[in-house]
Amino acid sequence: MTTTHFLESRLEQEAFKMQNIQSIYCPNCGSSAERHYLSARAMVRTQCPSCDYLLITCSHTGNVVEAYAPGIPFHR
Repeated sequence: MTTTHFLESRLEQEAFKMQNIQSIYCPNCGSSAERHYLSARAMVRTQCPSCDYLLITCSHTGNVVEAYAPGIPFHR
């Protein structure tokens, strides 16, 4: 394992330790989903295993970091 991979692995472990998980309804399909508050990275990740919905936002600014929502049309 290289030093870079080791450090990334340690950061992932620390981020996992510093998270809270909330059960919610998926905003896309209404099924049971999870919202993860990743305080070590200042991010909030909402994910649904039923429809593959994913939304990652910055917990400080609310800016979208990554999003994937099948079935929701994109509007500009």
